[in-house]
Amino acid sequence: QVQLVESGGGLVQPGGSLRLACAASGNIVKLYDMGWYRQAPGKQRELVAAVTPTGNTNYADSAKGRCTISRDNGKNTVLLQMNALRAEDTAIYYCKAVISVWLRGTSDYWGQGTQVTVSS
Repeated sequence: QVQLVESGGGLVQPGGSLRLACAASGNIVKLYDMGWYRQAPGKQRELVAAVTPTGNTNYADSAKGRCTISRDNGKNTVLLQMNALRAEDTAIYYCKAVISVWLRGTSDYWGQGTQVTVSS
């Protein structure tokens, strides 16, 4: 089995910062791309940022200049530093990873989500 466990969400005032963390564990053979997605009420889930095993990154336009994604391959973790948060960033944030699992092949795995609320 594989688990993705997120942490770091919460309530923050506009203009504030949060750092989200996601740790993957289980019978992992190889971790491929890792990323963060978000889903606001009534909206579809959307990409925030993603990072390849070699550190290449991809950001949604809304995240460019405000968010930084990074990963620690030795610890199977991915971080998302979010700055200058706005009310429209309020959403449930999900970690996603493409993982090769022992005897199970390669699939997408999702975390349970962590709530980020930006409000004064």
